[in-house]
Amino acid sequence: MRFVVYGAGAVGGVLGGLLAGAGYPVVLIARGAHLDAIRRDGLRVLTPDGEWAHRLPTAAGPHEVDWRPDDVVLLAVKSMDTEAALRALAAHADPGTAVVCVQNGVANERAALRLFENVYGVCVMFPATHLTPGVVVANSAPVPGILDIGRYPDGVDKTAIAVAEAFRAATFHAQPRPDIMRWKYAKLLMNLGNAVEAVHGTTAGHEDLLRRLRAEGEAVLRAAGIAYVSAEEDRRRRGTILRVRPVAGQPRAGTSSWQSLARGTGTVEADYLNGEVVLLGRVHGVPTPDNERVRQLANQYARERRRPPEGGAT
Repeated sequence: MRFVVYGAGAVGGVLGGLLAGAGYPVVLIARGAHLDAIRRDGLRVLTPDGEWAHRLPTAAGPHEVDWRPDDVVLLAVKSMDTEAALRALAAHADPGTAVVCVQNGVANERAALRLFENVYGVCVMFPATHLTPGVVVANSAPVPGILDIGRYPDGVDKTAIAVAEAFRAATFHAQPRPDIMRWKYAKLLMNLGNAVEAVHGTTAGHEDLLRRLRAEGEAVLRAAGIAYVSAEEDRRRRGTILRVRPVAGQPRAGTSSWQSLARGTGTVEADYLNGEVVLLGRVHGVPTPDNERVRQLANQYARERRRPPEGGAT
């Protein structure tokens, strides 16, 4: 199979580079200065154990890809960009193309299924960084991340098994899971603190707020009858697999939301993290004032292109 990585930022860029290093054909889709830098100098992948440069076919959009029947799309854009990405993809790729959502949040898979028959979710436990055009950073080594995968809305098939095998060949831990969304909803609860870190530079000192955010999240999932793995089950899966270490002497700068503000993109995915809790709360009559407050504040910071305070991931 060939992987078309749609969104070659932190997660997509590192994943695409490591898949290429494992011998898989890879096409990157990127934009702006990042696209220009990759085309000019290649994609630089930095890890705690070294640095590699990959000269890979790189497109500005699906319209520049020579689509093949066995292509697998790794959708790695932020959730607020998913709808536009899927529309562009649907204009050029066959509706039977496998679309693998390597994304935080839980709304992407349903959006993809509206346009594509074969959709897969990935629970992304993958500390990575993208702040400089042409450069992506894997912050954990020797295992860069955990990428469990399953068919959406549930099940495992030969594509899920083959993609998990490819992820493992690229040094990730990956298991096919028939209940992948149960894991993704647990990850959603963990990501509710991303907006806090983006605004404050750290989550340290905000433990009470983090507890309230999670409590609201758990309350809406219960009200909606949505299953999610327990914190204990999640801890057992992670174990000691992820080992975040400095890269080129620098610690990890911050989570994906922090990085969006640091790059001044003008957007942040809080609407699909804290906002998912708010949406479910409104549908099921559960108050979610704290998630709504941090959602609004993160969006305000993004609109005003305010840089986040220095602090780093916690």
